Amino acid sequence: MASTAAASRRHKKIIVVVGPTGCGKTKLSVELASKFFPQSEIINSDKIQVYKGLDITTNKIPLSERNSVPHHLLGEFDSSESHPEFTPSDYRNSASLVISQILSRRKIPFVVGGSNSFIYALLAKKFNPELDVFSESNPEAESAICRDLRYSCCFIWVDISPAVLNEYLVKRVDDMLESGMFEELGEYFGSDESESVSQCGLKKAIGIPEFEKYFKRFQRKGNDDWRVGDDVEKRRVYEEAVKAIKDNTCQLANRQLGKILRLRDSAGWDLKRVDATAALKAAMGGRRSSDLWEREVLEPSVKILNRFFME
Repeated sequence: MASTAAASRRHKKIIVVVGPTGCGKTKLSVELASKFFPQSEIINSDKIQVYKGLDITTNKIPLSERNSVPHHLLGEFDSSESHPEFTPSDYRNSASLVISQILSRRKIPFVVGGSNSFIYALLAKKFNPELDVFSESNPEAESAICRDLRYSCCFIWVDISPAVLNEYLVKRVDDMLESGMFEELGEYFGSDESESVSQCGLKKAIGIPEFEKYFKRFQRKGNDDWRVGDDVEKRRVYEEAVKAIKDNTCQLANRQLGKILRLRDSAGWDLKRVDATAALKAAMGGRRSSDLWEREVLEPSVKILNRFFME
């Protein structure tokens, strides 16, 4: 009887994993959902990863790394001229429907991603699409933020020292380029999609505006002349683009952290912090990091969720 009551409580609750880009949200959520809470499904809340295409550039988790955990709102939408941008209101409607479907299957929804504007739009009981509660220029924004939630939520905040995170993000850009990001962008700029005048949707992905100058200047459709060779000017423009991607990625992480702090401090949302700094630092140093990750991130997260489901 007690287990039945616990199961009933579990299936009325949702998990929300937040944190800046590169902190390990995806890794943590897949491990939690596959190893400890197997009746779970993940809902993406990254505003760029909702779009189809540019999987390397947008850093979507490959199918092979999802451990058979169902993922929703990940690479599902086209960015077209008629509907160029998937807005927070769109996300509120779409993610709410997915949550209802997951709960109807008596499974656990995990909302995971770096777009805090999407997360706020989904979870706030009162949501005004005309007001950006994260705006630094609008003095009314902070006071207008909604404290009340539409769901019973457990928030896990994966935090990392900014200095360590920035070092990792710079390395991650290099890894993405080695994995085919440059070639992927070359195909994108060689397609009709890149000719759109809209600057919304997928075109906001970090990598596109930074490399636009390079591909618009050097790309020749139908052959490989656009690829970086020994040309000094090509190399200069290429390296400028890569530096801009690294700088903009670090700036994005900093903005995301600011929004998380606003959700905690202004909205009063109860964010349970886990610190992944040591694990990430060890991984970058080539040292064994799995034990640190399990001890300082995974195990505390499991304890947090077990307490939440027993409430």
